[in-house]
Amino acid sequence: MTRTIPSNARSLRIIVINSIAPEDDSDELALAQAERARELRIGLLQAGYNIIAVFPADIHLPERVAQLQPDMIIIDAESDARDVLEHVVVATRDARRPIVLFTEDHDKSSMEAAMDAGVSAYIVAGLHAERIKPVLDVAMARFNADQRLRTELSDTKLKLAERKTIERAKGLLMARHHMTEDEAYQKLRGIAMNKNLKLSEVAQRLLDVADLMG
Repeated sequence: MTRTIPSNARSLRIIVINSIAPEDDSDELALAQAERARELRIGLLQAGYNIIAVFPADIHLPERVAQLQPDMIIIDAESDARDVLEHVVVATRDARRPIVLFTEDHDKSSMEAAMDAGVSAYIVAGLHAERIKPVLDVAMARFNADQRLRTELSDTKLKLAERKTIERAKGLLMARHHMTEDEAYQKLRGIAMNKNLKLSEVAQRLLDVADLMG
């Protein structure tokens, strides 16, 4: 499923995925992560974005995403985000969305793995409030461009498959009814017009019948 994302920040519905707030106030790492998450949410709100939910990355994420239908998913990960990404990839498998990953992980292999998984923007140490909107704007632009390319590629593959089907059907008519290529094409075209069908649909039906008849 392809979709484009609106450019108006106030119309965007965003889910933020991060760690659960710490239960132990003595856990400095967890407290730092909680502070990062708070700063990110503040920056998003100041930029005019609509945060509809904040979730941990767990097995329930796919159903939550399916229920809320966000326009964008933001991941706040202190370091290795591979486990989080696995959940997000599953959650967005049937309906792609821009994914922005804020992290402190400078490792190149982690960045490459994230981009391969479908992340639109991989931001290291980028939680400054003034950077959030430009980052998300770029992520949306990249996602929409990628979606257009996917649509064009899908359309090209479909047209190529349809052309091959028509060529096979023409070849069948030419062999069985001693038609020229133009006569076979006009025959298919005439049936398509009479039946109000696409030329490729008529060709496929002809091939299906030929298969059944042997």
